[in-house]
Amino acid sequence: MSSPNSQRAASAETGASQTNLFTPITLGDLKLPSRIIMAPLTRNRAGPGNAPVELNAEYYAQRASAGLIISEATQASWQSIGYPDTPGIHTKEQIAGWRRVTDAVHAAGGRMFLQMWHVGRISHPSMQPDGGLPLAPSAVKPAGEAITYEGMKPYVTPRALETNEIPAIVEEFRQGARNAVEAGFDGVEVHSANGYLLDQFLRDGTNQRTDRYGGAVENRARLTLEVLEAVLDVWPANRVGIRLSPSAVFNEMRDSDPKTTFGYIVDALNRYELAYLHLIEPAEADEKAGAPLVPSSFFRPIYSGRLMVNGDYDSDKGKAAIASGDADQVAFGKRFIANPDLPRRLAEDAPLNEWDQAAFYGGDEHGYVDYPTLDEVA
Repeated sequence: MSSPNSQRAASAETGASQTNLFTPITLGDLKLPSRIIMAPLTRNRAGPGNAPVELNAEYYAQRASAGLIISEATQASWQSIGYPDTPGIHTKEQIAGWRRVTDAVHAAGGRMFLQMWHVGRISHPSMQPDGGLPLAPSAVKPAGEAITYEGMKPYVTPRALETNEIPAIVEEFRQGARNAVEAGFDGVEVHSANGYLLDQFLRDGTNQRTDRYGGAVENRARLTLEVLEAVLDVWPANRVGIRLSPSAVFNEMRDSDPKTTFGYIVDALNRYELAYLHLIEPAEADEKAGAPLVPSSFFRPIYSGRLMVNGDYDSDKGKAAIASGDADQVAFGKRFIANPDLPRRLAEDAPLNEWDQAAFYGGDEHGYVDYPTLDEVA
């Protein structure tokens, strides 16, 4: 069901009885021409020093027709890195690189938020300053292997953060939010999903702490809310979003009672009046792993603000979600990788390019900026 607040907002903005993917929506004074969002997509193509380069600017500018672009996940510090060639937002060179990107997107008529993350235990000492252990809420080793500059390496047992170290993590996000202003972004998204640090604190499968950041769900949610409030010290609430993944098993995540855990934090988010809540739908991998599946529809009655959904949505599913009021925005991932002019293709019901999955992560121009537009196909 759709929330009454969402329905009232949609009616006020459109003046019409039927809202669809192409209905404009506003985030404060930021006007989005549609509800078609480019999801954050890790592509591993940052340049030296993890700074964005001209190739990245070209890629994002090609997709400026999105209602909103959410950047690939971007680390707030050297300790928060987990993958090769992912961009940061904590050095002068990185800020300047992102400024090149946002200038290109704005020149093409687009709007762009920065997604900030800390990967926590999903890293490796070879990626960490001075070869240190990755940080985590608890010393719980993930299964599998890390992707490093030297190839695949087994994950290690991370180091549990001391209570007195946690404020420094919060400050990294606060400074990252300041740097996002300097880099010319239109807003920021806090990444509290997909098995990375904030999600690791939130779920009881990875959080075995006994201090004020562990145990009861109010404690496990504390770091996510502290990071969010630090970002809100810098940005107005209507320029800040947050991402959650209630059902995801990616990065060996689990929670004994996700409806209670995520119901608590989603309800807590109501008081902030954010730009949006970005929810990842259950995936086939989650179902196969036997995880409790909690779809976005469970949270629609709980959350009174704008809800963005993400989860292999195609045109028909996206249109249905918006028309029904179950979502206010739909984030598209792989389809935006392969179709830089995706909003036009959806509007015209035009054929879509197929994505080249082998070129998703790392590489050069191929599979990154060489997908043709409809005009180029014609």
